[in-house]
Amino acid sequence: MRKNLIASVAFLLASSTAVLAQSATDGKVKIGILNDQSGVYADFGGKSSVEAAKMAVEDFGGKVLGVPVEIVDADHQNKPDIASNIARQWYDTEQVDAIMELTTSSVALAVQAIAKEKKKIDIVTGAATTDLTGKACSPYGFHWAYDTHALAVGTGGALVKQGGDSWFFLTADYAFGYSLEQQTTDYVKASGGTVVGAVRHPLSTQDFSSFLLQAQSSGAKVIGLANAGLDTSNAIKQAAEFGITQGGQHLAALLFTLAEVHGLGLEAAQGLTLTEGYYWNRDDESRAFAKKFFGRTGKMPNMIHTGTYSAVTQYLKAVQKAGTDETEAVAKTLHEMPVDDVFGRGGTVGPNGRMIHDMYLLQVKKPADSKEPWDYFNVLATIPGKEAYIDPAKSGCDLVK
Repeated sequence: MRKNLIASVAFLLASSTAVLAQSATDGKVKIGILNDQSGVYADFGGKSSVEAAKMAVEDFGGKVLGVPVEIVDADHQNKPDIASNIARQWYDTEQVDAIMELTTSSVALAVQAIAKEKKKIDIVTGAATTDLTGKACSPYGFHWAYDTHALAVGTGGALVKQGGDSWFFLTADYAFGYSLEQQTTDYVKASGGTVVGAVRHPLSTQDFSSFLLQAQSSGAKVIGLANAGLDTSNAIKQAAEFGITQGGQHLAALLFTLAEVHGLGLEAAQGLTLTEGYYWNRDDESRAFAKKFFGRTGKMPNMIHTGTYSAVTQYLKAVQKAGTDETEAVAKTLHEMPVDDVFGRGGTVGPNGRMIHDMYLLQVKKPADSKEPWDYFNVLATIPGKEAYIDPAKSGCDLVK
């Protein structure tokens, strides 16, 4: 009798342990989407990224390990201090398991540092600096959609090959702009080109006239716009007023997406060369996803929106495979799993957290060549992931052995 009782207790304990191993630590899985929802990058990511995250949860079935998946979101207003306060509150008191999107490099770096301290997952889709998987890398941090190196290889490389061998940079005055300028400078010089100068402008400035006049007077063949969102759109509009492109100089929009082209219009944007990690009209799978996204948002997705969908999906797959939402187990699984979805098909995650996937060199169509709404790009080339991204062993990340 005693032996039977002991055996029964042992069985129950083993069963309980197995159930706990295959469960969420607090009875739910909670993901935070933290980005700019009201400022210069609101169209770039914004509320549309939140919808992309919700789509990913719904397509996954709304649950993982038998518990509900919840999406929360907040506007960080492009301010690292506000983002840091939200991240700490989410991690410390609101039981958020992972924070994603994180538009704006200074914000992403600040939140990734907190996530590392708290031993929580962060997956960046909106920010660009390579420091996230370089000197600021984290065992719990992942960089998903693109980075400044991929943009430099794509747009910078294409223009140098076309004869744009002298550059002047108009750069956003914060971490993202510095990184994009430096990465593109390195690539231009390595390709035999020169950089004749640069000027920095405040984030979300309204008047680019003095900066554009410096760029114009430099005589550079290419003016590299190392900024994003409305800053890039406003710089392009004001450059037209100064007759810069009519004078023979070429504008290089180093981070420009479908959302900004739509806002600017084909008449003003035609001919621009840019690099994205996704284009909605590239193949049947991309078009099917975009149609669902459009039904919810009234717009076609760019690489930030689709990258966020992919990041949420991959995180949930990792939780499912690990059998828990415990950070160490999920981070290990994220590093090991291949990426197989509409955004990152064939992608892999390096030991520094960089998701390595193909990028696309695109050119904005002339208005007469656009066959339907949102049909804005010609795909000029596919850039293999191993060319687009820095070799993890050369990234400066101390996690890479």
